[in-house]
Amino acid sequence: MTTNAEDSRTRPRRRAPAGAAVLREDVTEAIRAAVFEELAAVGYARMSIEGIARRAGVGKTAVYRRWRSKLHLVLDIVSALAVQSLPAPDTGSLEADLRLLYEVTSRALRHPVASQVIPDLQAEAARNPDIAEAMRKALRDGQESVASSILTAAESRGELRPGLDRDLALDLISGPLYWRAVVIRTPKLPKGYLDALARGTAEALKAL
Repeated sequence: MTTNAEDSRTRPRRRAPAGAAVLREDVTEAIRAAVFEELAAVGYARMSIEGIARRAGVGKTAVYRRWRSKLHLVLDIVSALAVQSLPAPDTGSLEADLRLLYEVTSRALRHPVASQVIPDLQAEAARNPDIAEAMRKALRDGQESVASSILTAAESRGELRPGLDRDLALDLISGPLYWRAVVIRTPKLPKGYLDALARGTAEALKAL
């Protein structure tokens, strides 16, 4: 009579079922980069999976294995911007923190691809609530986490009063740059604009 141990050694082992194919990260990143380039080149309305795949150097199947449609693809990428938080400045001064934040944000908003993609997606957001929500998260929530860190640090240093209106503070911090870069699309910021903006915003926040 065979023991359980002997039986387990002699019984043929079942092969583990094959799992889903592993998606190559380099291909995923190539597709993401191609989406931004395609958006900048032709806009959301004319953008196609075929064009994205061609630009990324992959087949359409590679795109569809990752996203169901161009809408889901764009929503995923735009939403990802929200979690790619800017590093929170920690200079020891509210005005200096704001100045550093404005420098980084201004560069990002004026990137050739971003300057084309953001206005186009904003136009689409007026017609598509899903894109509108993704844009809200990408443009506001990402800034909110950094701005909140700046405000908390300033409160702890005694530069700001505790319990100020955070929503109003965020509007004061983020509004001017987005107005110039996204709404009126000023080609170039005036000399000294970021310094003056940081100084004026710091004073406005202290008055809240």
